This record gives sequence, structure tokens and C-alpha cells, in this order.
Amino acid sequence: MSMRPTVRPARPPGAPVRRWWGDVDLALVGSALALGVIGMLLVWSATASRDDLTGGDPTAYLVKQGTNVLIALGLGAVIAVTDRRWIRLWAPVVYGAAVIGLVLVLVPGVGAVVNGSRSWLQVGGLSFQPAELAKLGVVLVMALLFAERTEGAMRRVVRSSDVVLALACAAVPAALILAQPDLGTLMVMVAIVLGVLAVAGVRLSWLVGLVAAGLAAVVLAVAMGVIEEYQVLRFEAFTNPDLDPRGAGYNTVQARIAIGNGGIWGQGLFDGTQTQAGFVPEQHTDFVFTVAGEELGLLGAGLVVVLLGVVVWRCLRIAQRADDLFDRLAAAGIACWFGFQAFQNIGMSLGIMPVTGVPLPFVSYGGTAMFASAMAVGLLVAIDRRSGTPAVVVRSRSARSR
Repeated sequence: MSMRPTVRPARPPGAPVRRWWGDVDLALVGSALALGVIGMLLVWSATASRDDLTGGDPTAYLVKQGTNVLIALGLGAVIAVTDRRWIRLWAPVVYGAAVIGLVLVLVPGVGAVVNGSRSWLQVGGLSFQPAELAKLGVVLVMALLFAERTEGAMRRVVRSSDVVLALACAAVPAALILAQPDLGTLMVMVAIVLGVLAVAGVRLSWLVGLVAAGLAAVVLAVAMGVIEEYQVLRFEAFTNPDLDPRGAGYNTVQARIAIGNGGIWGQGLFDGTQTQAGFVPEQHTDFVFTVAGEELGLLGAGLVVVLLGVVVWRCLRIAQRADDLFDRLAAAGIACWFGFQAFQNIGMSLGIMPVTGVPLPFVSYGGTAMFASAMAVGLLVAIDRRSGTPAVVVRSRSARSR
């Protein structure tokens, strides 16, 4: 898809000013909201019979996830109505806050270890994962860097110095995430960086070189013991789940069984045998897609995939329509973020991607991931409002002219 901005005519003098809510991309916001509602139901089903998680209250996680969705809606709405100048000014602040959070996570006694990864900050009874905010921070700071260095110099050619500076900005949080270690988030970060660089117009040699360097870095990290043994075993289990079905391959085997049980129509919400028996680990977070597959069947799981596809499609359309380089790169980076993370999460449930522990956007249980995704959607709405008349308005006018 070409990312050349669509030129839109200016509003005629004296024409009525549209209210901001009339410029909202309803397909984007509606799909994200629908995923959030579906996610609430799936999380509820996955935890209702788990007294070890709920403390005997079957609706505990429904209330928690519902609260997360409501807070996320508020954050997204605030970003959506924010002026573009403030978004640019706040980009370094978001990036800096994410880096500080990633540093604090690695401080003994401050960061909390969950599932072998030191990725969380505990503040009272609340948990926060700075790596989720880092995704948004990297998108914003890379978009700002390319926009400022090209637009300020009245040029559109991306120089090697621009690429090096952008990579340096992305390398700081990436290195801190690797130190946790959180390979899933690191893979999403790589997808974001490559997507922004590609849309910015860097030479193909840069992209090929970065991919080769990344593969070499993975090999070196394994050789030096930077990557934990259990993570290496997960990659080995990805190539052959039957290698250790009771150990590293257990998650993938149980996820496949759960999805296979669903058939076309599913076993019914709260009636999935694997789900209600708790056979699939981390089912309300990393493997929430298996709940959809088992209890809602192919049709329900397919609906989740379609809604995620609509979100990514609208991200790309907003990037294509953007008449500002910062806006275009930010929208493209968010599209890569949502698209790759959804593919990675669903792929590990199906056994076509290694188990790395990334949430399904808008669906998995968790506050930080939900908040970061909602802020990204709010940013997309703000970008689209600034890009001129929304596509639906253009089509309706064209239809009337015919």
C-alpha cells in the first residue's frame, strides 16, 4: 500500500465546522471497543472457575477488566482531542518516562519478576509494565525525529545520520527490554522500528542489514547466555512441540487441543472443557485466543481476527491519508505494532509462532497493555481529524455528485 498522503481540498470559507466527534473513524474505534468487550467476556470465562485467581469471586476479573476498559476509554478520548503541537511536545516525555520505568524494573527490590521475566513495577497493589509504554514511546520519538530533521531542513530524503539517530533512540529501550528478558516485546519493538524506517523511505540495504544484524544478535545472545534457558527451550518446542509435551511444549499442545475442541460453533461460553478445567496456562492473558477458539468456535475466533484486521487496516488508511510526516510515521508504526503483536499472539496459540508471552491487543487481561493500546487509538483519531475530511464524508460527497 502506498503511503503517499491523499491531498484534500480545504474547507470552503463560511462552511459549517464539523464537531470533533463527527470526524472520528467509527470503524477503528468501533472495532477496538468491540474487541475490548469480547475480551471482557473471554477473560471472565477463563477465570470464573479459577478460585486460585479470583479468591472465590467468579466475577472478580470481569470487574477488573471492565475497569481497565473504562480507564482506557478515558485515556484514548483525552489523546483524541489533544492538539497536534502538544502531541509532538509530549513525545519525548512519553519516551523518557518509558525508559526510566524500564531502568527501575531492573533495580533489585523495585522490579517484580513474573514468569521468569523482570518486567513489572509494583506500586501498592497495582502493577505496571513499562515495556508497553515503551512501544508507544518509540513510535512517537522516531516519528518526531524523522519529521523534525526532514521537514526542518526542507528536504524529504532520509540520510544515514537520521537512521543512525533513530536506531540509537530505539536501541535504548530495546536493550533494557532484552535485559529483563522479554523477547516477545522485543520482537514487537523490532517490527515497529522496521515499519517506521520502511515508511520513512530508508534504503532497502538498511532494512536488510538490520534484519541480518538482528539475527546475528540473537545467536550471540543465546551463546552468551543472555537469553534464559527456558526461553531457548520454548523456541525448540516451537520447532517440535512433541519434543517436550509436558515441559516447554505444554502450552502449545494444550492451546491446540482447546482450539480444536471448539469446532465451527464452539462449546459455548463458560462451557469449554479445557478452559474450565484450567489446562491452558495463562489463558486470561497470553492465551486468551484459545478461549475464543474453544468456546466460540471458528466463527467467534474468526470474528476476533476480522476485528483485529479492521483495526490494522484503518491504521494503514489513516497513515495513507496523513498530510504530515510525523502523523504518517506514527500511524504506520502503530499499524506494525498492532499487526505483528496480534499475529505473534494468535500464532503462538496455533503453534505457528514461538511462545513469547505477548498480550492480544484489546483482548487480553491487563491494564498497562490496554492503556497503551487505547492511547495509540486516541492518537490515530487525532491524526485522522487533522488530515482533512474523513473518508466516509468524501465518499458521500462523491456519491452525491454522481
